[in-house]
Amino acid sequence: MKTVASRHAARLLGFARDASVLGPECTTRHTETEEQVNRKPQLLVLALASTALAFLAGGVVGCSDDPTPKTQDDVRTTSTSTAKKGDEKDTKSAIQIDDKIVKACGDLPTAKFGFDSSEVTPEASNALDALARCFVSGPLKGKGMKLVGHADPRGETEYNLALGQRRAGSVAGFLQKKGLEDGRMETSSKGEFEATGTDDDGWARDRKVEILLKE
Repeated sequence: MKTVASRHAARLLGFARDASVLGPECTTRHTETEEQVNRKPQLLVLALASTALAFLAGGVVGCSDDPTPKTQDDVRTTSTSTAKKGDEKDTKSAIQIDDKIVKACGDLPTAKFGFDSSEVTPEASNALDALARCFVSGPLKGKGMKLVGHADPRGETEYNLALGQRRAGSVAGFLQKKGLEDGRMETSSKGEFEATGTDDDGWARDRKVEILLKE
């Protein structure tokens, strides 16, 4: 009986020794596992917070101070303004008088001359004064004239047509102030359709108003 009891006692002592050796290690491992488990919610919260911050940052960067989208008219106006940068005044042009008018009136210039309704040069003023006298009380009294506006090829076709019309109308307005009746003047525009210029000098020649005798 003592032998069996001794064996049981030795067995228990062995288990105790094993527990004393393995216990701290097992406890440590168990503690580490609990810490990892306890840290998982914290890591999840941090991950969600980081995602939210990234989303908000992306939203701020993506927002515009002006939420209104540009319309086609805005883009068109911008491109036209850029194309016409060198043409600051719509009415600025050269005047080209038909040879038939020059021959009938006698004292008109045969070459083109500059005209700008806001800053009329002495040359333009003198020539248009003589032209008005010729049609009001001179050889072409009672006759009519055609004023055809032209533009250089830059910009859009519709814009250039309107620009040529404004140029022709500007010269007609000047002549009307000199006594020529509006009903005897016919204005029109060819826009860019007869333009030949490829540089600044050529474009300047394209910007003109032709004055033709109305048959």
